[in-house]
Amino acid sequence: MQKIESVSEMRSVAAQLKASGQSIALVPTMGALHAGQAALIRAAGQKAKVVIVSIFVNPLQFGPNETMANYPRSMAEDLALCEACGAQIVFLPTVAEIYPKGYSTYISEEHIARTLCGLSRPAHFRGVTTMMANFFNLIHPDFAFYGQKTAQRAAIVRKMADDLHFGVEIVVVPTVREADGLATGVSNRNFTTSQRGEALALSKALTKVKEMTAAGVSNPDRLIAEATHILSQHRRVRIIYISIVDTVTLEPAREAKAGKTMLALAAWVDEVRLVDNVLL
Repeated sequence: MQKIESVSEMRSVAAQLKASGQSIALVPTMGALHAGQAALIRAAGQKAKVVIVSIFVNPLQFGPNETMANYPRSMAEDLALCEACGAQIVFLPTVAEIYPKGYSTYISEEHIARTLCGLSRPAHFRGVTTMMANFFNLIHPDFAFYGQKTAQRAAIVRKMADDLHFGVEIVVVPTVREADGLATGVSNRNFTTSQRGEALALSKALTKVKEMTAAGVSNPDRLIAEATHILSQHRRVRIIYISIVDTVTLEPAREAKAGKTMLALAAWVDEVRLVDNVLL
């Protein structure tokens, strides 16, 4: 497995891969990897000849009340996971490599990014699209892989890639869950037993709504009310949003339709922000 730290080397290696006709899959991460990202790397290996995993804690994704320095890092473990899952290249740029002194160009998606998480984190997705535009220009991947848990991020990057003609296919992999139903995530390792019990309210709410829709309930207000009721029974959980939306546009849906809508939610568990969703 090759480690690349500079933009110039990454550009050169990617150009050589493309010239030789090899397909490239990019798995963008911020490190502190877990089973969810392992699933992305393995899925990428089934789709493309070369899998590139980026590990880059993107400062543009952090809001004014969020501290980048607090983001967990576990580089040795991350590299071992990448190699075990079949990645051929790990791209490890510094902030100065991606955003050198004087950097002043940003990419914003102006529709999907204004919903759901975009309401409470207005600058977050501008950071995502700016970084991904950089990576797409450097690497020219054929595919980029995201988990279903971050469905809004995937939808925004897909829209950007389509609008700007990057020619990158965005592939979404089902959410990986731990044995108790909690979606895998970087925060899970630090939960106390009590916090974990509270965090499980999210997956319980999603499961209940999925069961209700399977039984024929399609009214979004009724489904959202049930999810709200489940979460509100947990005193350490503070709801940020609960919404039933179209899976492509992420606009609020008038009716829950199988294969076309999802229940998306976000909530605080003490000081930890969690997102999750389920396809209805």
